[in-house]
Amino acid sequence: MDVLPAFKQITTFIFDVDGVLTDGTVLVLENGLQARRMSIKDGFALQLAIKCGYHIIIVSGSSPSPVVDRLNQLGITEIHMSVLDKKSFITDYMERNKLTKAELLFMGDDLPDLPAMSVVGLPCCPADAAPEIKEAVKYTSPVNGGYGCVRDVIEKVLKPNDHWNYHPGVASR
Repeated sequence: MDVLPAFKQITTFIFDVDGVLTDGTVLVLENGLQARRMSIKDGFALQLAIKCGYHIIIVSGSSPSPVVDRLNQLGITEIHMSVLDKKSFITDYMERNKLTKAELLFMGDDLPDLPAMSVVGLPCCPADAAPEIKEAVKYTSPVNGGYGCVRDVIEKVLKPNDHWNYHPGVASR
């Protein structure tokens, strides 16, 4: 099945945090702080998508963390943490914003993301997602979580819509 035409219809990206925007590891420092690793390339693509008018929604079961500050610095304002029922959240968001299923791309990586895969037009996952997730998606990125899988799917939407070009004010961060 050729999934590339489905990318062209996307107006709204919904991303999980841990395992998608991060590499899924937590570095516990001696002072008790926990650090996560994120890709600069993902950050650039997220900013570019926002500049081009796409909607970026972050939905995670995790508690708020410094990741939220980074996402805010990238210009993302729709950040929803501690969401335990992502399927209901996405369904409600779609209804409130009068979006069709075909306009929504959701990228998740593990079992809590599985129910949400059924309510979006283009369910996606990183290369290192859980096997159950890989079975449920229409597209598996060749890139692991936290290493550019977000950029991969954003490129697949922006390029065929002639939006993949440099905009002043968009920096790698």
